[in-house]
Amino acid sequence: MTDPVFGITIRRDANEAAVPSNALMSVVGICMPFAKAATAAQEAFDAAFPEGVAVRMNSNDSTKLALCDLDSLFIDAVEGINAQLGPYQVAAQLVVNRVAEGDDIAETIANIVGSSVNGTGINAFVNAGADLGVYPRLIMTPGYTTQQFGALTSLALTTQGTNMTAAPAVAFTGGGADPNKVLPTAHAVMGTGPDAQKVASLVIDNPGAYLSAPLNVTFTGGGADAGKVLPTATATVEELANAVCAALPEVLNKILAVAIVDGPNGLSAFTQWRETLSSDRLIPVTPGVKRIDKDGDVVTRPAAPRIAGVAVRRDY
Repeated sequence: MTDPVFGITIRRDANEAAVPSNALMSVVGICMPFAKAATAAQEAFDAAFPEGVAVRMNSNDSTKLALCDLDSLFIDAVEGINAQLGPYQVAAQLVVNRVAEGDDIAETIANIVGSSVNGTGINAFVNAGADLGVYPRLIMTPGYTTQQFGALTSLALTTQGTNMTAAPAVAFTGGGADPNKVLPTAHAVMGTGPDAQKVASLVIDNPGAYLSAPLNVTFTGGGADAGKVLPTATATVEELANAVCAALPEVLNKILAVAIVDGPNGLSAFTQWRETLSSDRLIPVTPGVKRIDKDGDVVTRPAAPRIAGVAVRRDY
């Protein structure tokens, strides 16, 4: 039993008054390349979705969406969001940034990552509040968060070589059979003093991309001395994080957003991919979803838009 109280007792309420927030937390940001519909005029498409410029729209804006290729992942993303809306919810608010499609997937991903200095790619969302009046809090780049590739992470000298009068050229072979493979490049730095006519270090100029097997390192040149001995080296190839997933946290932290990122199918592949994510603002999801395309075929599409749609429904 508590002690009796005589007189006045003041107890501080633990619930402090706070200013209410009017922030819209269910605006979806989509950054990706997508093409126009075959019947759409290029001028109209570019006006509706200017490349590299964030656009605010509703997910039921049929005038703008009719300009887009119905088979694109962008249209699938919009339809995926709409499919999860609840009763009396007719549309979600979107901030869309269309980026250029590169010559290969690596270049396309680089366009999505963009630049924080120039405000391109996903970095355009940081300026959306000033430019469009809303910040997207649910960000996604469907179809571009699963890709990982191996690259050269270290190049170690095992022997320095001797009697070289010029820096030898460094070349790489191997690296697997991926058709998108890009072999790395490097150069040798000659030593001075006791290390004269020897290679003192190796510098990686380009780590390469889409490497799936060990690399062989060879040296050529090194001058015309008949007694020269070329150096040897070992290369280490490691699988890197997806570039979009690695770049997203910087943007998310600035605008207090989260990103829904699709991972690869399969437990082993997903686990390895998940281990490369280092931010609690990334929401990993797998596997994809099955749906019917416009031709009646069953296709697999990213799950991220559907998860975003559920979030919009709960915060509508």
